[in-house]
Amino acid sequence: MNILGISAFYHDSAAALVRDGVIAAAAQEERFTRKKHDHNFPANAVQYCLNEVGTTPAGLDYVVFYDKPFIKFERIMETYMQYAPLGIRSFIKAMPLWIKQKLWMKALIQEELEGFTGKILFPEHHQSHAGSAFFPSPFNEAAIITVDGVGEWTTTSLGRGKGNRVEILREIHFPHSLGMLYSAFTYYTGFKVNSGEYKVMGLAPYGEPKYVQTILDHLIDLKEDGSFKLNMKYFNFAAGLTMTNRKFHKLFDGPPRRPDELLGQKEMDLARSVQEVTEMAMVRMARHARDVTGCRHLCLAGGVALNCVANGKILREGIFDDIWIQPAAGDAGGALGAALSVWHDYLGNKRETDGRSDLQSGSYLGPAFAEAEILEFLQKYDIEYTRFENGDKYSAVARLLAEENVVGWFQGRMEFGPRALGSRSIIGDARSPEMQKKMNLKIKYRESFRPFAPSVLGEEVSNYFELDRPSPYMLLVADVKEHLQRRMTDEESDLFGIDKLNVVRSQIPAVTHVDYSARVQTAHKETSPEYWQLIHTFKELTGCPVIVNTSFNVRGEPIVCTPMDAYKCFMRTEMDYLVLGDFLLDKRKQPIFHDDIDWQQEFELD
Repeated sequence: MNILGISAFYHDSAAALVRDGVIAAAAQEERFTRKKHDHNFPANAVQYCLNEVGTTPAGLDYVVFYDKPFIKFERIMETYMQYAPLGIRSFIKAMPLWIKQKLWMKALIQEELEGFTGKILFPEHHQSHAGSAFFPSPFNEAAIITVDGVGEWTTTSLGRGKGNRVEILREIHFPHSLGMLYSAFTYYTGFKVNSGEYKVMGLAPYGEPKYVQTILDHLIDLKEDGSFKLNMKYFNFAAGLTMTNRKFHKLFDGPPRRPDELLGQKEMDLARSVQEVTEMAMVRMARHARDVTGCRHLCLAGGVALNCVANGKILREGIFDDIWIQPAAGDAGGALGAALSVWHDYLGNKRETDGRSDLQSGSYLGPAFAEAEILEFLQKYDIEYTRFENGDKYSAVARLLAEENVVGWFQGRMEFGPRALGSRSIIGDARSPEMQKKMNLKIKYRESFRPFAPSVLGEEVSNYFELDRPSPYMLLVADVKEHLQRRMTDEESDLFGIDKLNVVRSQIPAVTHVDYSARVQTAHKETSPEYWQLIHTFKELTGCPVIVNTSFNVRGEPIVCTPMDAYKCFMRTEMDYLVLGDFLLDKRKQPIFHDDIDWQQEFELD
């Protein structure tokens, strides 16, 4: 049985295909169209999923859209009427797309999937999130928390998963939204909403929590059980085109930062403050979920579940024995959760788990490219390369890393979700004091304050970080072990804000944030044998089982999908080497790259 899940029309459109209960394929549309956060119908992602299992629309039994468009439209209309005549500009902008497209999802799916004769289903948005959190998890029973901006009406849900069933127990409804609160500060500090929230999280350690009480006194009424209400007098998102209003700006002594303005201590303090309030809310929710469900395990999804600092805090509080977070926790993951919910909840099929290993396959669910395809691409464009022979790929790349080269690493199936996990990654030596600066400014072309994540051998994680379990999806933050830390001098301790950036803090400075934390990814031989082998070989060479891992893209672009995407990114940046499967490309030996030539699209999806 083939079940296709679809999310679309808000941000991060995606498709996922579940065959006989197994996740066979999943991908975001942005990877194919090269449009960051592409919200359009995921035609390319759908075609990839069908190709991956060798079927056509006629071979699908169910197609599942991840929310209920009519209920969402009802919420939008009720909200506009409540705030009228305010929000008329937003109303006029939104309505044509709803009338022409979003309301007629069933007809659109039938039009896009010519030949499909099965059933189309529409679970609720947070039911899809909950399904994505629990069904791939390793747990037989777990509490479930989903937190995002908004679905139809729900912004936060508490549920329980057991066997093949998910039950939603409690909800918080729009406009009261922890995701919207965080996005309001994203907007106010000058970053793009639904894209820049992780920048706020990365900026937070540079600031002081001086606005926490102001937020709690004026913006959010946060209860001990984690429930909350926003004071809507300070927000404009319910009916307007902006997140905040003049009253919010007056509360924080000025208008929002323009994107072209330099970041100041104020923005850092605001980021730290909203991050601490978010952590406070998530921890209280987790405690309440434990009390209500009695479960020993927790599953998380929704965009706020990508806040790995808050996730790490929940884990450290010891509220649950273990937690599992959906790697594609945002709207993209809703496509997967919708499909899995039909297989288990709707059709009643049994769920098999051993209680230890999850069912997400390392989230390596996207396209892979055969050696012959890569070779054809290289030869077609006369690209200079050498071929690894006799299994020397890992030792050769490990030496390049140890020499402080930056390497593009393109192997196997593309990751599903916003994190690169060793298939579409840019990698470097975590021991290098210059690596963070080099990667940010010369490779990623992004803000210098942004931290990089470590990839560490799963069996070594506890030797380097305050973490006693796997973190394969880069969704937990933990401190670097104290014996590896370097304490700052008195002069360094007096530094403020961005001046803290270039202080060496540990024996792995390229992945140690200013508060001695790191966003940890563990590499495992079972799910990512090539990546694990590379890091293992690097350890044999250097004694260090940790490397830098950042996503294979530049600022403003999606993670690369095809060898052509990887080559273009490689040539547009100051990356030193590119490893495409079993082929090594040396930047110094490449022809002059002309970005304006008409590069023919390789690897057609049909």
